[in-house]
Amino acid sequence: MSADNPVVTTPAASQGGPAEESAGTASGGLTRRGFLRVAGLTGGGLVAVSVAACAPAAAPAWSFGTAATPGAATTPPAATTAPTAAASAPATTAPSASAAASPSASPALKGIYGDAAFAKLAVILGAADNYPELSQKPAFVQVPQLVLTDALTPLKPTLDGDVKVFNLTIDEMDWPIDELKPTVAALGYNKQWPGPTIRVTEGDKVRAIFKNNLPETTGVHFHGEEFTSFFEDGIPFVTQLPITPGEIYTYEFVASRPGSLMYHSHHNATDQVGRGLLGAYVVDPKKPTADDKYDREYIWISNDTLGGFTINGHGFPATVPVLAAVGETVRIRFMNEGSMMHPWHSHGYRMKVVARDGYPLGNASFHCDTLGVNPGERYDVDIVADRPGVWAFHCHILPHVEGADGMFGMVNTLTVVPTAADVDAIIAALLA
Repeated sequence: MSADNPVVTTPAASQGGPAEESAGTASGGLTRRGFLRVAGLTGGGLVAVSVAACAPAAAPAWSFGTAATPGAATTPPAATTAPTAAASAPATTAPSASAAASPSASPALKGIYGDAAFAKLAVILGAADNYPELSQKPAFVQVPQLVLTDALTPLKPTLDGDVKVFNLTIDEMDWPIDELKPTVAALGYNKQWPGPTIRVTEGDKVRAIFKNNLPETTGVHFHGEEFTSFFEDGIPFVTQLPITPGEIYTYEFVASRPGSLMYHSHHNATDQVGRGLLGAYVVDPKKPTADDKYDREYIWISNDTLGGFTINGHGFPATVPVLAAVGETVRIRFMNEGSMMHPWHSHGYRMKVVARDGYPLGNASFHCDTLGVNPGERYDVDIVADRPGVWAFHCHILPHVEGADGMFGMVNTLTVVPTAADVDAIIAALLA
């Protein structure tokens, strides 16, 4: 594992002996501790760690500090049209600096869903048994995450006159699918999988500069962009020569249309995209409409080659949950960079499909709870959060998500909490 992408391995999972039960099955079936790790970390770990904060045994390895009234944390600013990367969560929202720096100011998560619901969750997760898994940070904060790096260290352009200039590297790296498995030999832009989100506004002049640090040739294609010059299309031996090892190559174009687009390798792409050379390219509309308004945003890129079935380069439970507060609208941008179709199914909530491949559907928008996304396709969906709870959200090709040892792979949750302040408090506690 490189120093740029550290992995925190939990002692119970890495040392053999009785702790091995946490990832396995007993003779009669799945053990409770095994279930805790693969399925019991409901909500991507949020519910589990809320139980940990109130477990009756020894002090947990981390805590939320003193209990307080939910809503005490700083409330995020009101939603704006076409939110920027810094204005949505969890994919794009960071808590206030004061909240992140002071975990004692964060409310105990017990108060979010109420005592009755919390008691049921405590029984389901075996809080009274004091399993070590309940006192550890969730899997998804032990590994590098697009949704967190986009929020905390977004890729920002420099300006050359009226041109937005983005500088990226193309790298080899060791990448953790989750916090337990050995790392895999991957590729990434800026040593990330997916690469950092490139975000501009319709009509912007864009210059994307890539330095190839690989020992092999490559190329970069902006998938869905409608170029004026086809020589910017990024296809080696068709519109350009390959980018050789050590070479710096520049693409320059105008962001011609808004929507959810992608960037990825188009050279030995089965291997290079499969190993992580992919990222989101989002073009915000110059003149937003009512359909462009939402409170939070989540970029959801699927792949199914290296590391198995992944969302944003990770498998469950190392997938960051989709967070929302009651009354908010969350925009999810599904992008399929794999080689299989994946039907995404939201439990308890319907999705309003508002755009396909970046093109607004307008009056043709529709509602569904299962949406098939083919390789190369992008769908924008809106979910209006009207009820709190932890709701499963997964691919419905069942071998991609569940086996005898519980849930894995292309599984996530939609975690809806009562107020925006609760979202802020959760994020502050996780980052503390």
